Amino acid sequence: MEAVAKLRNVPMSPRKMRLVVDNIRGKKVVDALGILRYTNKEAAIWLEKLVLSAVSNWEQKYDQVGGADEFDLVIKTAFVDPGTIIYRFLPAPQGRAYRVRKRRNHVTIVVENRVALDQEA
Repeated sequence: MEAVAKLRNVPMSPRKMRLVVDNIRGKKVVDALGILRYTNKEAAIWLEKLVLSAVSNWEQKYDQVGGADEFDLVIKTAFVDPGTIIYRFLPAPQGRAYRVRKRRNHVTIVVENRVALDQEA
């Protein structure tokens, strides 16, 4: 049983975000939150909120409380896609202009439980 959380249009390059996402992919949610809390990158702040949102989505979807510890939630999938690029121009010598690309990204995290749920039909 899994739940999804998406974060769109993060004002950061996808390459910088992937460095942190690669650290938490496949880890338990509790371990991933510990890694993110002590990672000294801006991407870790965004991802910590996203992982907590994914856990909350899982709890809402399956009516479970205290899900991360009891049901052994794991980050099943985590990936970063490039978003739109905003172009800005800086003046350069001899009447030219340098193009500055302000990149954005979209992050998707899927969490699933390893311990079976008590589903009553």
